[in-house]
Amino acid sequence: MFWNVTLTLAKGFAASAQIFFLTLLFALPLGLVVAFGSMSKWRPLRYLCNLVVWIIRGTPLMLQLIAFFYIPGILGHNVWGGGDAGRMTATVVAFSINYACYFSVIYRGGIQGVPVGQREAGQVLGMTRRQIFFRITLLQMVKRIVPPMSNEIITLVKDTSLARIIAVYELTFTGYSFMKSSGLVWPLFYTAVFYLFFVGVLTILFNYIERRLDYFR
Repeated sequence: MFWNVTLTLAKGFAASAQIFFLTLLFALPLGLVVAFGSMSKWRPLRYLCNLVVWIIRGTPLMLQLIAFFYIPGILGHNVWGGGDAGRMTATVVAFSINYACYFSVIYRGGIQGVPVGQREAGQVLGMTRRQIFFRITLLQMVKRIVPPMSNEIITLVKDTSLARIIAVYELTFTGYSFMKSSGLVWPLFYTAVFYLFFVGVLTILFNYIERRLDYFR
């Protein structure tokens, strides 16, 4: 029984890890795009990006999941298709947009936190705007955003459990299914071991990254 439960939980963990990595794959670059949009000198684009960020940050992720998955079908456009693949796709899209908005705020803070004088110094040296961004702004931004970004990414690990709202068979859903079908409570709490392991690995990784970036002090 123990090994069967462990194997089933491992499959649920694999689904949670899939949501996690796919969300990062799309949310990290999308967040940077939204950050630039929210700092744009073109007012319509800036207002639009700020409005989207305000809506996403102001509503629960659970409601966003439900809206992304069910509203297209209610409107007669089943864009996600059927089965587990469609539910997973809707989950990744909802998570990516949600976390891209949070990441955009962190990116914007990191970019605006770099002193203007350093960018002006780059212009005096004859550097192009592209060179100034990649050689001056970006490197210092990375140092500034690692702590808040690591906090959001670790939160993402635990937020993957919300995918059960639309019946995605992730880790917490797997543990809960044993309680419903067999009356076993311990598999649900055993899921904490998987989460702690995942978060522990990420914590070690981010601590290493922060130590490597110490030369910016």
